[in-house]
Amino acid sequence: MRKINILLSVVTGLAMTSCYDLNREPEDVLSSAVPFKTTDEMHSYLNQFYESAPVAQGFMAGGGGGMAGAEVNSDNLSSPSVDQRLAGRTSIASASSLGNYTNIRNVNFLLANLDNCQNKETAAYNQYVGEAYFFRALYYYRMFVNYGPLAWVDTPLDPDLEAMKLPRENRTVIADHILNDLDMAAQNLQTQNNSASMRIHRDVALALKSEVALFEGTWEKNHKAKNTPFYDPTITDDKINSYLSQAAAAAKEVMDRNVWRIYSTGNPLTDYGYIFQQDNLSNNSEILWYKRYDGDLVGNSVTRYLNEGGGGVGPTASLIDDYLTIDGRPYLGDEKLQGKITWGVELSPEVRDPRLCQTIATTGQQLRRDQAPYNLPPLTGNSAWAYTTSGYSMIKHLQTNYAGNLDAEYKGSTPAIQFRYADVLLNYAEALAELNGAANAQAIIDAIHPLRARVGMPDMDFDREYNTDPEYPFANLDKYVQAVRRERRVEKVFENTRLTDILRWAAADVLIVGKFHRGILFVGSNLENMPQYANVTEQYALTGNPGDKYRYIIPTNPAGYESGWQFRLNQDYLLPIQERMISLTDGLWYQNPGW
Repeated sequence: MRKINILLSVVTGLAMTSCYDLNREPEDVLSSAVPFKTTDEMHSYLNQFYESAPVAQGFMAGGGGGMAGAEVNSDNLSSPSVDQRLAGRTSIASASSLGNYTNIRNVNFLLANLDNCQNKETAAYNQYVGEAYFFRALYYYRMFVNYGPLAWVDTPLDPDLEAMKLPRENRTVIADHILNDLDMAAQNLQTQNNSASMRIHRDVALALKSEVALFEGTWEKNHKAKNTPFYDPTITDDKINSYLSQAAAAAKEVMDRNVWRIYSTGNPLTDYGYIFQQDNLSNNSEILWYKRYDGDLVGNSVTRYLNEGGGGVGPTASLIDDYLTIDGRPYLGDEKLQGKITWGVELSPEVRDPRLCQTIATTGQQLRRDQAPYNLPPLTGNSAWAYTTSGYSMIKHLQTNYAGNLDAEYKGSTPAIQFRYADVLLNYAEALAELNGAANAQAIIDAIHPLRARVGMPDMDFDREYNTDPEYPFANLDKYVQAVRRERRVEKVFENTRLTDILRWAAADVLIVGKFHRGILFVGSNLENMPQYANVTEQYALTGNPGDKYRYIIPTNPAGYESGWQFRLNQDYLLPIQERMISLTDGLWYQNPGW
């Protein structure tokens, strides 16, 4: 057995370091006399994917990143520098290698050697087969979002350059392959009623299937409607509806188990925020799969960079303005302006959806145990992270009750939630809205009810909350689709999903182009004449011109972007392919549109 374990270590090491990414020849060949003879060996081999598959740990000061700050690539969160993709400044020179093909090859090595296992008639064997199919689907899906059409590789190719010359398949072919892998995963994975094992289970596979099917259904529908160069030209309306139906069906299968629940103790002012703070979510009824961190062993830095109200990032006014009032209306006009004139009013749970005050800091909240409660936004700070770029301070993911070292790197234990029941409900509601919102209105309301009930918000009323303000980006959208898109933004904010949503909705034309991040109202607010803010107008760019009655903070220096971001609608929805990869495959791989 010792010899087998040593051999497996070598195999795993080669798998993790070989350079197979479909754009260069692998340097090593995975080989073993008889790999994966036991389920224990399968288990050990699969552990590598539990390290690479979950979302990144940590949080980088002065620009975002990791599990809490990744949405600086969207209209939800600002940093001191402009995101290059939003600005239309991405270049071919920045193209990355498709590194997930290395992970896919490693999964394929296991799948190609399943016959070696001597105890196939066991639940453990089925579980590990299911995990392998799940991880292959997940790695493909992540590349699919960024690059669109891919080459589907389901065997560990020999290190022969000719064998690696595989063409890119149509979008729908890749989507169908991913969904088939998730079906295989669901057939084999065990059923669980909580996330205590922190391993993949059947409902996680179904949750991902609902996400992938919704992604491709809405991508094809919206890009086709706007006639962009990014949809599959062979797509039919029936195929689009098939994806949306698969998304709804996979989500409904999870819902019908009647096991998972939206976490709630009856406290609408804390229950939503609680799930993003507690290090041990093993028995939380909402969490399907998460990665746990331990500040004494392997921790993250989320709390360190957020616990002074800064992080060197700043939530945007666009996000804050999208939250409904406490009675379920759009927050508009003079009501919105007055809420900004007096700091904190617009964030109050007596005025707005209480998810807002559990996402953005407001007066009286305790951010760290050794300082006074949060009072006013830190627009200046004595470090790269102790200030907010927008005047709004993120507290979602912040462990306000953390007992460990508040100022040490990688000592926090903020959990990295991968899938929660809210995702399933949101996928279900959006798929139904896209299929036929009017016919599915009550089912949509019922699906979203637990999310609203947790924070004391009224159920959806599609007419009451329909925002027809001409300045609202989705003012002309179907009212059912508009409602579920807003709900997704509010419920899932800072969970690294916003850019993917913008891409699949083909919504950069209304959300990104010609826009830029905006922060709090400063000139014309009660903050303007406070002594601690005497130099703000020198440190921050402001909207408008001197003498204007109302001026808002602009988090990022607008020089060079006076007309807003210039996301290229015929180019930037997909990232570029490395040029050497195109030449290496003799043109079987082609460049993405516009590049």
